[in-house]
Amino acid sequence: MGESGLGDRLRSAVRAGDAQAVRALTEQGAPPDTADAAGLPVLCAAVAAYDAEVAAALVEGGADPDRVLPDGSTPLWRAVDGGSPAVVSAVLGTEPRLRLPEAARHRLLHLARDWYETGAAEKLRRRTGDPGPATTVRVQDDAYDRVDEVSLGGHVVRAGHGAVLTSLEWAFRVLTPVGELIGRAVEHPDETHVTWSAVSWVLLQRRSRQTWSAVVAHRHHPAPAHRRLAAEYLRMHALCHPGGHDDAEKRGTLLASWAAEETDGGVLAKVVAALTEDDHPGQEPAGLRHAGHTDPRVRREVPHALAVDGVPRSPAARDALHTLLGDPDARVRISACSVGMRDDGLLPAITRALLVLAGDRDAGVRGAAAAALAASPDRTPRVADTLVSLLDEENRLVRLEAAHGLALRDDPRTAEAIARVGPLPPGFDDDHRAHALWRWRRRQEDAPGT
Repeated sequence: MGESGLGDRLRSAVRAGDAQAVRALTEQGAPPDTADAAGLPVLCAAVAAYDAEVAAALVEGGADPDRVLPDGSTPLWRAVDGGSPAVVSAVLGTEPRLRLPEAARHRLLHLARDWYETGAAEKLRRRTGDPGPATTVRVQDDAYDRVDEVSLGGHVVRAGHGAVLTSLEWAFRVLTPVGELIGRAVEHPDETHVTWSAVSWVLLQRRSRQTWSAVVAHRHHPAPAHRRLAAEYLRMHALCHPGGHDDAEKRGTLLASWAAEETDGGVLAKVVAALTEDDHPGQEPAGLRHAGHTDPRVRREVPHALAVDGVPRSPAARDALHTLLGDPDARVRISACSVGMRDDGLLPAITRALLVLAGDRDAGVRGAAAAALAASPDRTPRVADTLVSLLDEENRLVRLEAAHGLALRDDPRTAEAIARVGPLPPGFDDDHRAHALWRWRRRQEDAPGT
C-alpha cells in the first residue's frame, strides 16, 4: 500500500482511538505527521481528544511534538494548554530538557503556571468572553488518576495544570521548593487527583537528602493533609528506594515514633502502613498499641504490622489478630484473614470469617473474600462450595478469583467455572489467575484417555 493509503488509514485509526492500529501503521511506513482534515498533524487531533495512548503511539512512531503550526503553537504547547498530565506525558517525548531551547521551555512553564494560578474556569472566561457559569465534571485522566474537566463557551479543558507544571519543572530540572510542591498537592486532598500524584512522583525522583528531610519535616505540620502526604512519601520511598539497612532503620525509627504521636486516624493509617514496608522491630508494638483504635482505617493496617518477615508472631500479636477476625468492620476482618492465613492455629477461625464475608452486601468485600478463599490452604468442601457460589457474581474478577481457587484445588467443577468466567479482555496476558486456568486446561487435555 502506498504512503497516501497508509496516511488515510492512520487518520481513521486516530479518529477511532485505536492506539494498536496507529503503532502498526507507523511501523508499516505511515507518515506519523500525516495531516488531518483541518490540515494539522494527526497528533493534534489525539491531543484535542485527550487520547494519551494514541498520542504516545504517534510520538513513538516519529510524530514531531515540536512542529510549529500555522498559529505558532506546537502539539506539545497544545497538550500543555489542554491540561491533561497524561497527554502531556505522552507528547513530551524523550530528553525534552536537551531537545527544547531555553526560550521554548520557559514558554511552556509560563503557560502551565498561568493556567494553574488563574484557574481553569476563570481562564476560560477570559479566553471565551463567556461569563459562565462553567460546568465541571471529574474524569479519569489515566489508569490511576482523576482530574476535573471544565467546560465553558464551547471550550473544554482539563484542570490538571498544577500537575502539568510540576511534571514540566522536573523534566526541565527546575527544582521547585518542596513546600511549594506539597502546597499544590494538598489543594486536592483526594490522592487519586493528578496533582497529588504528580507531586508525589516528582518528590520520589528527587533523591537528595535535602528533599527527604524537607518532606518528612511535614510530619509536624498542623494540617493532616500535609502529614498524610509525608507518610505516603515514606511508604513509597521504602518501595522505590529501599536502600540499605541504615536507610530502612532510619525510616522505621522515624515512623515508629510518629505512630506513637499521630492523632488523626487517616494519617495514622498511612504511618502504620509505611512502617510495615521495612519490617522494622517497632511495627509490632505499633500494631498492638493501635489494635483497638476507634478508626477502622487504622485497624485495617494493624494486621500487617503484626507480621514481620522472618520473625515468629508473638502470643500477644496472635491474640490481637484473633480478636481482629471478629472486628465489626468487614475490611478489617479481610485484612486479618489475609495476614493470618498461614497460621495453622488461626486457620479455622479465618475460614469461618471468610465464609461469612463471602456473603457480604458489599461486592468489594465479596471479591476480597473470594481472593482470600482461593489462596487459603483450607481444602475442605465448604470452601470449594463457597467458591462455586461466587461464580454467580456479576463482577468478572470475582468469578475469576473463584475459578482460580477451584483450579488450585483441581475441583471437578473447574471446567464449568472457566466457562462462567468467559473470555478475558486484553490485559490479562500476565495474570497469575488466568495462567492457573490455562495450566488446568492443559493438564486435562494431556491426561491419559482424553
